Amino acid sequence: MADENPLVGLARRAITAYVQHGQRISPPEQPTEEMTWQAGVFVSLHRGGQLRGCIGTIEPVQESVAQEVIANAISAATRDPRFDPLMPGELDGLEVSVDVLTPPEPISSLEELDPRIYGVIVSSGRQRGLLLPDLEGVDTAEQQVEIALRKAWIGPHDDYDLARFEVIRYH
Repeated sequence: MADENPLVGLARRAITAYVQHGQRISPPEQPTEEMTWQAGVFVSLHRGGQLRGCIGTIEPVQESVAQEVIANAISAATRDPRFDPLMPGELDGLEVSVDVLTPPEPISSLEELDPRIYGVIVSSGRQRGLLLPDLEGVDTAEQQVEIALRKAWIGPHDDYDLARFEVIRYH
């Protein structure tokens, strides 16, 4: 798509090359500035308004956002355990968004969260759950934390730590 954000276009090209040909693309030779950053990245896929895959990294594990986008786009399309791998016939009409995360900051209470602005990370020992900000149907910090706890398999009465982050969301 011609008017697509460069990070979204990169994610779409990575998904298409992998799903159609099993090939992993390389980052662009002349990346945009944000492609050179180091940050955690989530790639979310929707079809017909329904979630079709979402995989990401809380903190960077690749050398650049471009490499993070490629790896997470392929994973969102093929390795999200909630869904079967994306088939070539599903590429048309696939909605792709890319969230670049700011570094997480520890918080001590729900009052420091606003689900429209901040994502949340809950952690207890080695278990961690994350919920991105500004998701439809998530209107309170309590809902946000409850969902993140379920994702991490942490009980609501267990001891856990909270952290928040912001995202730059590209559609």
